[in-house]
Amino acid sequence: MTRPRPLIPALAVVAICAALFLAAARAPRPDHVTRETLYVFGTLVEMEIRGESPARAEAATAALGRLLQALHDDWHAWRPGALGDLNAAIARGEALTVDPGLAEVLRTGRRLSCDSGGLFDPAIGGLIGLWGFHADTAPTGAPPTRGDIAAHLDARPRMTDLRIEGTVVSSSNPAVQLDLGGFAKGVALDLAAAELRASGIANAVLNAGGDVNVIGTHGKRPWRVAIRDPFVWGAVAAVSLRSGEVLYTSGNYERYFEDQGERFAHIIDPRTGYPVREIVSVSVLDTDGARADAAATALAVAGPTDWARVASAMGVSAVLIITEDGRLVATPAMMDRIEPAGQDFPGPVAIMPLPPQGRPPGCDG
Repeated sequence: MTRPRPLIPALAVVAICAALFLAAARAPRPDHVTRETLYVFGTLVEMEIRGESPARAEAATAALGRLLQALHDDWHAWRPGALGDLNAAIARGEALTVDPGLAEVLRTGRRLSCDSGGLFDPAIGGLIGLWGFHADTAPTGAPPTRGDIAAHLDARPRMTDLRIEGTVVSSSNPAVQLDLGGFAKGVALDLAAAELRASGIANAVLNAGGDVNVIGTHGKRPWRVAIRDPFVWGAVAAVSLRSGEVLYTSGNYERYFEDQGERFAHIIDPRTGYPVREIVSVSVLDTDGARADAAATALAVAGPTDWARVASAMGVSAVLIITEDGRLVATPAMMDRIEPAGQDFPGPVAIMPLPPQGRPPGCDG
């Protein structure tokens, strides 16, 4: 069954997320609710804390705002900051001592890249910059030339080129340029959720443009989160999240540009140097935001014939795929959790069991 329709504009993402929170706000709630919104990592991050005093909740959201803004500044690949300094050092063939937090993020990224077989690879920042997707706004103009893309592929930058010894980072390949955009939101929201738990916050949700981490419950019920329909206004499904769960979606309908009637999206296949096409949306339900964020990207790159194998290798079991022709495919674990957002799903949902494949050898960080 096919559902080819015009893709929704990026601004609709904000509206759909806002609708989700407005719906939650209309539900009966005897406890106090504190909300805060900020713009980091190229999207709106909405924070909601329930059941705490205004002073305690506002102190927590202020602390999260400072944390997320600091991470945004340090991890931006193309602005002055810690990651920019590291990229400059790598280009010069030099090692650099970085903050312990950044060193740990890079270890996580290297491990997730290895698990994905290189389909998720933060080392291709130069290629992302070549396409113009390094900025918060979508690029304009023509795509890069085949020759420029081939030159980047020939340099073969990989996360496995990184050497991380304590907090000293270097690369055996000066072509490595790190861009953490493929999993930065997941890592950041994991850190933010951990800070909330450490401060004693029992019930909260963190929503970064539809990527969600939850703690506790929404009053007497679970937090219920929608999975957007990439083709029309609305949602294809909803998931009731348990405390500590996350739901991340990667799609080629949010950030893109068009040239001569052809659409080029921001998810780049490290093997070809070109944007992915066959899968338009991947949603991953998990307990680890960094893994879910990275896996959503890797499965989009893997394509309709290989995503199940990659999901198994990365250790994620609950996945919903939407292909460019409108087909919905879910793993059994995801099918057990999704509900129609309206009266029914927009079409039949095919069930795809995952193969019994563990992590690739040698991917321990």
